[in-house]
Amino acid sequence: MASDGVAGGTPLSEGKWAGWAAWSDPRPDTFLQAIGRGYMRAVGPGKGLVALETRTSHRNRLDTLHGGLLAAFADHAYFGALWIMGHKAQVNGVTLDLTMQYLGAGKVGPDLIAEVELLRETGRLMFLRMLITQDGEPVAASTATIRKAPMPR
Repeated sequence: MASDGVAGGTPLSEGKWAGWAAWSDPRPDTFLQAIGRGYMRAVGPGKGLVALETRTSHRNRLDTLHGGLLAAFADHAYFGALWIMGHKAQVNGVTLDLTMQYLGAGKVGPDLIAEVELLRETGRLMFLRMLITQDGEPVAASTATIRKAPMPR
């Protein structure tokens, strides 16, 4: 896919992810390659879903999903959700804090689904929370504060 230098989503009309948007990154050599492509869908005002297909490289030595992968996916999912909610400029925001609560062992194979909610927005900050599930079962919960991208002058 040719890059216009802007991160965002490409709407999908076929296959497993029809009705979702696939995340596209303008640079192919970023940390996102270790996580994998995210899929995003808006589900209401201030709410979005971000999905990730799990793979064997996401596992730890116990054959469950690595906690670091879940935290990295959560960080990615906040920005994907903001994009699909219409806050497209915020893909260039910065995570100020991110908390994780691990609720269950994730498995390789089933997709991860992050349900993201924008709780509050101020002039410079966005406060969000999410629940990550797999096959409908909770795997992790998270909260984050995002500093908005500076407005062009």
